Amino acid sequence: MIDKRVANVEDALADIKDGQTIMLGGFGLCGIPENSIAELVKKNVTNLTCISNNAGVDDFGLGLLLQKKQIKKMISSYVGENAEFERQMLSGELEVELTPQGTLAEKCRAAQAGIPAFYTPAGYGTEVAKGKETKEFHGKMHILEHAFEADFSIVKAWKGDHAGNLIFKGTARNFNAPMSGAGKITIAEVEELVEPGVLDPNEIHIPGIMVQRIFQGERFEKRIEQRTVRKK
Repeated sequence: MIDKRVANVEDALADIKDGQTIMLGGFGLCGIPENSIAELVKKNVTNLTCISNNAGVDDFGLGLLLQKKQIKKMISSYVGENAEFERQMLSGELEVELTPQGTLAEKCRAAQAGIPAFYTPAGYGTEVAKGKETKEFHGKMHILEHAFEADFSIVKAWKGDHAGNLIFKGTARNFNAPMSGAGKITIAEVEELVEPGVLDPNEIHIPGIMVQRIFQGERFEKRIEQRTVRKK
């Protein structure tokens, strides 16, 4: 059994360089690899292309990278919670590629499975389809979408073992699962790192073969993206 452990987040992200493409798991602020994002901010790598469903909020998640203008291009589905993102996009400082959420997930999963491209009806007849190959299937038009090509995939899991097997908790499974194994190198930060054999094989969501590096994060903050309360 290959031991995928690295000592800390610094070792895990040591070879990430300027200009690379990085996938980051999570949905909103749920299940984001926050220790890894903090390290990217600390490393001050720039001209990054980031693939993530959301762009965080102004003071947390990918919003921290946006504040320091470390992201050159953002490929996302929903970006409505980040005022700095909006400012940079409208001013032309940030290149943005908005992608239907299902297509974004499938472009990750296709990369994970080694499938180079696929056809989908989502986005046909809109700006999403501009410049893309189209084809009719069963009387319905589809557009050709290519799988993502990322240098790194960084995911966050609840538990993992030395071999890289991962278990996600609740909705933190979201984009973390299809992004695991979708980059050339997958880095997993976990809340709890356990010995091999501790995890129930029937509960493992991602097998260790999909992961190249794993480490236990030092801190995790449970943020609420939008607090909604009921009137008394």
